Order: sequence, then C-alpha cells, then structure tokens
Amino acid sequence: MELDLSPKLAKKVYGDDGGSYYAWCPNELPMLREGNIGAAKLALEKNGFALPRYSDASKVAYVLQGAGIAGIILPESEEKVIAIKKGDAIALPFGVIAWWYNKDDTELRAWDIDDDTAKALIGNQQGKGIVKLDASVKMPEPKPDHRNGMALNCEEAPLDTDIKNAGNVVLLNTKNLPLVGQVGMGADLVRLEGQWSSPSCGVDGKRVLETVVKAGNLLIVPRFFVVSKIADPDGLSWFSIITTPNPVFTHLAGSIGAWKAISPEVLQAAFKVPAETEKLFRSKRSNDAIFFPPPK
Repeated sequence: MELDLSPKLAKKVYGDDGGSYYAWCPNELPMLREGNIGAAKLALEKNGFALPRYSDASKVAYVLQGAGIAGIILPESEEKVIAIKKGDAIALPFGVIAWWYNKDDTELRAWDIDDDTAKALIGNQQGKGIVKLDASVKMPEPKPDHRNGMALNCEEAPLDTDIKNAGNVVLLNTKNLPLVGQVGMGADLVRLEGQWSSPSCGVDGKRVLETVVKAGNLLIVPRFFVVSKIADPDGLSWFSIITTPNPVFTHLAGSIGAWKAISPEVLQAAFKVPAETEKLFRSKRSNDAIFFPPPK
C-alpha cells in the first residue's frame, strides 16, 4: 500500500467569538485511521471557555502558546483546577472530564431538582463546545498543588539531552509525569538550533517522504521508520506524542548510533562494499551524539 505521510494542517470544525476547535481528518491523513489515533487543536480567545467535555479516549495535551486555566476531573476524584501556560504537557486518561478557560459539550444530567431548574440548566447555555464568557464571570482559581502529577512544563523541565550548539530534548514519561502510564502515551519536546526538511524512510529502506514542515503541520511517523530533520537558520522546535508511555529511541548515526556498534565485517557484507568504503562511512560524525551542529 502506498503510504501518504505528507504533513497536513488542521481544519476548523466549529467555533465562534470565544474560540475555535480544529481537527485533522483521517481522510486526508490516512495514518490516523491506520494507527487508530486522533489529533485536534483548541484555540481560545480572551474569556473563551471550552465547556466541560467527557473524554472517550486517552490524550496528551500540549500548550503551544498563551496561558489559561484548566479544570480536570478524573473518574471518582475531585476537580483539579490548574494554571496552564506555554510548554505545559497534560496527561488526560480515558474517562476524564475537562474544561479550558482563557482568562488574559458534555451532556448534562440533573438529579433531585425541580423541572424549572433542570430546564434552566439545560437550556440557558445556547453555545456549543466553546463560548465567550462575560468578563464579570468568576471562574475557579487554580491551585498550585493541583499541578502536582497532572502537568509538566517541558520548557522548564531538566533536559534529558543537551548538545552544545545543536539542540536539546525533554522526554515525557512515567518518571516525570506518572499519569502518562494511564494514558498509554509518552512525548518529547525537541529544540534544534540552527520549516525543517524531513526525509523519512520505511522499513524496506525506501524513502517515502522528503518535504518541508511548517508551523501548525501534523506529521505522523509509523513505528520503525527512520527519520532525520534539518533545521533552517532560525531553528526549530517540535512536540511529539509517542504511542507508548516509556519510549525508547534508537539512533543510527553519531557516537551512540547503531552503525558504530555493528562490527566492520557485518557492515561491509550488508552494504556489499570494500573495507575502505566502510571505514570512510564509519568515520563520519563519530564524535557527535543525536544532534549534529550546523557546519561552520
């Protein structure tokens, strides 16, 4: 089957003056369907309020810009109200109820109340999904201790990898955010110094994609595919969500790469090249790890 891995922008699903909800369509990104995954983006204007919504799937949310407040209710647990800002990653297990509010469509059921009150609760809010609240409306204040175990700011977290003049990585896993274990997904934030070019090779060694990725694009990389990225002079940052809570990465090149670990004789036989060619190949980038600084 021909794989279409071309990066795509999200399309607006609904929204009004309070903000908008965007999603990527499986018809345009077939790998969403193949991987049984989804992706969406929420953009809230000032005083925009995304109504409480029940989650029928596990999610990892990441704040791309701005700041606000989120309310998260885990099953059989009290509401956690947390302040969120750019760089925050939030793990949302299956079954949570969450709402989002930018200060700077769950079905509602009522018990033990009269008919008039029930009609008011259901009928007064005419907005769907996202509404704009009046500036006078008071929302719950976030509590600092509610962030513990609920969110991690990837821009402020200790670096897992830091290559001078090249880039750094923060890995999100069960060690720094245990809740991702329930979600079943991990993530990482990668920042390269230097749109990026993204050649991608399939399991049979054929190049399946070479393109320029821009801000707002979603790119899906199937498991076991090999990928390289090249930042332009302005640098590049991207946030990846990985379908395992404790991901393991294998690097082909560099000082910790798989090529360096394989014996020369095996490489010669695998590539069907003489010893001189193998030595030249092995000598390249042997002192750099993971990221290669730009040429001077």
